[in-house]
Amino acid sequence: ALNASQSSYSVNKSMETSMARIASGKRINTGADDAAGLFITKRMATEIQGLNQAVRNASDAQAFLNTAEGTLDEVHTILLRMRELAVQGSNGTYNAQDRRGIRAEIADLQLEIERIANDTTWNGLNMVQGSLSSGAIFQVGADNTQTLTVSIRGISLVNLSLVVVTAGASGGVLTTAASMMLMVTALDTAISIISTDRGTYAAASNRLDHAIANMQNVATNLSAAKGRIEDADFAAETSNLARVQVLQQAGMAMLAQANAAKQNILSLFQ
Repeated sequence: ALNASQSSYSVNKSMETSMARIASGKRINTGADDAAGLFITKRMATEIQGLNQAVRNASDAQAFLNTAEGTLDEVHTILLRMRELAVQGSNGTYNAQDRRGIRAEIADLQLEIERIANDTTWNGLNMVQGSLSSGAIFQVGADNTQTLTVSIRGISLVNLSLVVVTAGASGGVLTTAASMMLMVTALDTAISIISTDRGTYAAASNRLDHAIANMQNVATNLSAAKGRIEDADFAAETSNLARVQVLQQAGMAMLAQANAAKQNILSLFQ
C-alpha cells in the first residue's frame, strides 16, 4: 500500500506538470521547472525586447533624417533660384535700379532660409538650427553602446558662407555686375554644402535600412532559440499526460487492492 501510494503521488505530480505545460504552452512555468533555463530565457527576452525597440528607434531615426534631408531639398531649391537671379544680375544689360529689384528678391529668399532654419522642428527639437551640429545620437541596438551619431549642420546664412543681403533702395551689396558675380560664387559654395549634407543624411538613412534588417534577423533567431528552451512540446506533453493518466488509474486500483488485502488480517480477530 505504501509503495502504491508513493507511486500515485509521483504520477500525480507528473500529470500536474504536463497539464500546466499544455495549459500555458510553456515548458518553464516556474523556476523549479528548469532554473538554468529560466535564467537563460529571461536574458534572451531582455535582448529580444531591446532589439525590437531598437528597430522602432531606427525607423524613427530614418524619419528624422528624411525630414532633415527634405528640408535641405527646399533650401536647395531656394539657393538655385538665388543663383539664377545672381546670374541674371551679372549681365551688363541691367542698371543699378534693375539690380535693386533682383536684390530685393534675393533678400527675401535669404529670410526664408533663416526662417526654415529656425522653425523646422521634430518633436520639439530644432533640427537644422545648428544645435545638433555636434551629432544627433540614435540608439540602434539592445545595449547602451550601440548607437549611431549623425551631425546635423545648421543652415544659417553664416554656415552657408553667404553674405547677408538687404533689400535697401541704394548702395550696398549686389548693386553691380561684379558683386552679382561674387554672389554666384558664394551660392555655388552654399549649394555644395547643402548637397554634401543631403548626401550625408541620405547615406545614414540607407545605413539604417541595413541596421534594421540585421536587428530583425537577430531578434527572430533569438526568439526561436528562446522558444526551444521555454516553449512546451505539445506532442510530448500530451503523450506523457495520457501515460500518467493510465498509471494514475492503475496506481489507485492497486492501492485499493492493497488496502482490501489487509482486511483479511482483521477478520482473524473477529
